[in-house]
Amino acid sequence: MYNDEQNLYHYTYRKDGSEPGARYDAQQAASGARPTVDEQLHSYQSGQDRRPPVQEMKPVKKNRIGLKITALALCCALVGGAVGGGTVWAVSRGSGNSTSVNVSNRPATQVSINTVDGKTPMTDAEVYAANVNSVVSINVTGTSGTNFFGQSVQTASAGSGFVLTKDGYIVTNYHVVKDADTVKVTMYNGDAYEAKYIGGDEDYDIAVIKVEAADLPAVTLGDSTTLNVGDHVLAIGNPLGELTFSMSGGMVSSVNRAINVDGTPFNMIQTDTSINPGNSGGPLLNSCGEVVGIVSAKYSSYSNEAVEGLGFAIPINDVIAMIQDIMTNGYVSNKPFLGITPMSMTEQMAAQYRYDVTTGVFVCSTEDGSAAEKAGLQMGDVITKVDDTDIRTVEDLNAAKKKYSAGDTATLTVYRGGETIQVEITWGSVPVDRQAEESQQQTQDNSQNGNSYYGNPYDLFDYFFGSRYR
Repeated sequence: MYNDEQNLYHYTYRKDGSEPGARYDAQQAASGARPTVDEQLHSYQSGQDRRPPVQEMKPVKKNRIGLKITALALCCALVGGAVGGGTVWAVSRGSGNSTSVNVSNRPATQVSINTVDGKTPMTDAEVYAANVNSVVSINVTGTSGTNFFGQSVQTASAGSGFVLTKDGYIVTNYHVVKDADTVKVTMYNGDAYEAKYIGGDEDYDIAVIKVEAADLPAVTLGDSTTLNVGDHVLAIGNPLGELTFSMSGGMVSSVNRAINVDGTPFNMIQTDTSINPGNSGGPLLNSCGEVVGIVSAKYSSYSNEAVEGLGFAIPINDVIAMIQDIMTNGYVSNKPFLGITPMSMTEQMAAQYRYDVTTGVFVCSTEDGSAAEKAGLQMGDVITKVDDTDIRTVEDLNAAKKKYSAGDTATLTVYRGGETIQVEITWGSVPVDRQAEESQQQTQDNSQNGNSYYGNPYDLFDYFFGSRYR
């Protein structure tokens, strides 16, 4: 227990609180008299009291002048350290040693908004500042048929896009707006507009919408053919439809990557830039701040295997002429048209017809007046090459067609009657009535098939997240 004697604390194990070796009497204790230091020392030396004498402590008068001088010196030291590039906190550790913490006083970096000229490399922050006002958030509402009670099911989704012209033309993915009843566009500064669907093309996954506005900040287009594997690229968009105007960065993993998405072939820029639901339709930017691609898809799994860092963007050079065509005509008027009814060749067909080829595109029929008929293609022909590109399936033929425009020429390698021949062809264009029919059908789909994009292959995350994100 503790025994309090005139505010002097001593520890003892005795139950009565007494201490061994105490040599002054109870009367002295009661009267408050304490032995002097000399008396304690004599008692200790003679062995009567085994406690060492208690040194009386006297109050120390504070030297305030000294404290002021010390404080002034410390302030000067801190100021001197700060001038040297940062603040130093000195923490005393009692034994004379001290631990110092260096704290930087570097001011925030000022990011300048540069004009994109295609020649001047910029920092990531400068690329963002130069383009974020040209990126838009797209929110779409639609309908998805009827429910059990016969009521229309309302859907909502989100995507991205970018301003192409100052008068309000905006580029995005076709699958972002294809099923929309309404399309709402929000700018970085918070301005919101109702957008009109101008047109699009499902085969190329591009679409153009327009808002009624003037002097909008437009992007600068770059040359996607100059991209090299390893080049730094950035994506700005609206991941999850909520983390608006986010930027992610990475590199070009591959150029001219041919991927087949649910039977639709695409020539893509492959990148490890982080792409998520809601990024679709946003710009892919190079280090000079130019748009070199349209963010379109990301693989999150392949053959039941989880994958990371597999994002894809449509090269801007592949589609810019089509985008301009859509702005003018409402559809792509110069798409190459062959005019056949195709079928992928199989081993079973080869055995049935006794053909020597087991792959290629079997011509079931040709349309009157089409490029195929003019070139002399016949029912039963098997197309095995378009110029130097091998053709094994209908998907291969569709992918090869994307390299051409109406009016271009090509050489087809054709198997006919046991022989291989060369056929020169001039690609035709989709008939006007069919183009108008397809455009009208796409517009109708926008108001009737609100949820047909669930699981849409152009944004493979839809498979997991449903129709909320594009």
